[in-house]
Amino acid sequence: MTPKPNPFDLTGKTALITGGSRGLGLQIAEALGDQGARLVISSRKADDLAAAKAHLQARGINVEYIVADNAKDADIQRLATESMGILEKIDILVNNAGATWGSPTEEHPIDAWDKVMTLNVRSVFLLTQMVGKLSMIPNRYGRILNLASVGGLRGSEGLIAYNTSKGAIVNFTRSLAADWGKYGISVNALAPGMFVTKMTAGAFAKVGKERFTNVPLQRIGDSEDLKGAALLFTSDAGKHITGQILAIDGGATATLT
Repeated sequence: MTPKPNPFDLTGKTALITGGSRGLGLQIAEALGDQGARLVISSRKADDLAAAKAHLQARGINVEYIVADNAKDADIQRLATESMGILEKIDILVNNAGATWGSPTEEHPIDAWDKVMTLNVRSVFLLTQMVGKLSMIPNRYGRILNLASVGGLRGSEGLIAYNTSKGAIVNFTRSLAADWGKYGISVNALAPGMFVTKMTAGAFAKVGKERFTNVPLQRIGDSEDLKGAALLFTSDAGKHITGQILAIDGGATATLT
């Protein structure tokens, strides 16, 4: 009997992952690369990217990197065109690069608000638009995975700009899914809860990890917990799923009252 094909297999597929040098982006890069996808990862720091490339190549993953600051329109354009030059097509786009800023709303600096909105919302729109026009729409195929947050699904103290930006990504995901489904492009989002990353180190230092284990599964997300969902949304296993936002938070949002 001929074995059935693996629906999670990404052999022959290509992926561009922003913020792919560390944290959640690197975790997703591992997941896609381990399933055979050829990768381009990007971030602002060449040293981080070089270390991530060596780490991924040690796993047998075909990967290149591009240094780009997604807060700059010119860098977004260059990232898209250079990625096309390396990969020839972009089957999968993972919009992971982002920023946060903690402040009481009444004291939140407007320049910090603009920084968060530019990187977390504007840059996602611009890069997605460009990748769609250069590759996904002409090829009538694409998988777009956006990184939202549980902060975009509920309110929390001291993160007005970040939570607003991630709420925008939630509806960006739904709207784009409705818009581009006719081109064979699926658009979904992951909404992580608290994970151990450099971005969350400050929160752990301030209040302790114990606060974040007060969820049904009584644990914090680790370096493997996004991989299954990321593969579902970027492979043929999820080919009939679009416009969905999946919280990966140990059950925190499921128990809100």
